[in-house]
Amino acid sequence: MVTINIDPVIFHIGHFAIRWYGLILITAIAIGVWLAVREGVRKGFKGDDLSDGVIWVVLGGVLGGRLFHVLDHWSHTFAANPIRSLFIWEGGLAIWGAVAGGLVAVVILARIKGWNLPLLLDAIAPGLVLAQAVGRFACIITGDAMGKPTNGPIGFAYLNPGAMVPELGVYYAPMPVYEIIANLAIFTILWQLRKRDWPTGLLFLVYLSLYSVERFFLAFTSSYQIMAFGLTQSQIVALVLLSISLPLIVVLTLKKLSKPQSKKAYV
Repeated sequence: MVTINIDPVIFHIGHFAIRWYGLILITAIAIGVWLAVREGVRKGFKGDDLSDGVIWVVLGGVLGGRLFHVLDHWSHTFAANPIRSLFIWEGGLAIWGAVAGGLVAVVILARIKGWNLPLLLDAIAPGLVLAQAVGRFACIITGDAMGKPTNGPIGFAYLNPGAMVPELGVYYAPMPVYEIIANLAIFTILWQLRKRDWPTGLLFLVYLSLYSVERFFLAFTSSYQIMAFGLTQSQIVALVLLSISLPLIVVLTLKKLSKPQSKKAYV
């Protein structure tokens, strides 16, 4: 059992606060973008073109992540003070919302610039899940996204008044730690598979399916609001995406098997 007494605010500049959440989030985005651009260049995209579109993808991800979080916590957090939904620096981004928002931006950019969307998504997948792993360290510091109260053997209790947990001094299941471990495992798998001579788009579908399985089962340890059928928003989204990604994986794999073997491989 671990006790955490870290102020989510690093320091103040007048009325402006520099927070751990924002610093770690920026670091996670930078790592994910750097790796995605690197992989994109390896797959034949122009680095400058990709870099020019980064700001729109990041903006879409942040807006989508915040929207999903606000909707999921509206009744008990934001309904009484809706303006607080704009205070993104306090923490609170839903990962599925960030993925959805960023994906919308990627689709629009690919359409405008004539990019190969499935190939671009394959390039993005490893960096995306690595950024998700790094970003969860922010939740450990702030107490955001902790799981249900627990008596052990593993739990985090927060003492700082700025922590986002429901109650100070109570041990909660460290769901962000579990997700960091799972995300790093997914990243390792994708990194090993990324040079395979697979159908374009398959690597991203593997990411989507593995991450959906992760989110579905980890949500059982979370304290997220039940939306329907005894499931959280995250679990419902995970099931929907699994129902889409798994059949597509089968279709692409069968198409690959039905064609003559290609010697093409990325280096």
